[in-house]
Amino acid sequence: MGWLDRLFGHKEQAAPAAPMQAAPPPAATTATIPPERVGLNGEYDQSGLAKRVAKAFDDEGFDDDQTVWIAQRGTIVVLKGKARSHDILERMITVARGIKGATAVETDQVTIG
Repeated sequence: MGWLDRLFGHKEQAAPAAPMQAAPPPAATTATIPPERVGLNGEYDQSGLAKRVAKAFDDEGFDDDQTVWIAQRGTIVVLKGKARSHDILERMITVARGIKGATAVETDQVTIG
């Protein structure tokens, strides 16, 4: 089980194929999704930033048995729970900061041990 599955009950899926002859929507009705709300496949997702951080943690090979949880408050990634070491937490912070749409990473709810 990976981070994405543990935290969001989400199995990684490929992006759905676009229809072959779909007409683009009129420019006047096309809305831009804020970066923190972009989901794993480019769709609108209220928890998009947190899910993309979870996927990045999977991709980076962080063990998913840690008791760190990922949430978001707007553009802020919120980590909570318990990390095994300060070094691991620092790596998590670095990865989370690198996700498009993340402006800060909050860790005041993480304990080390």
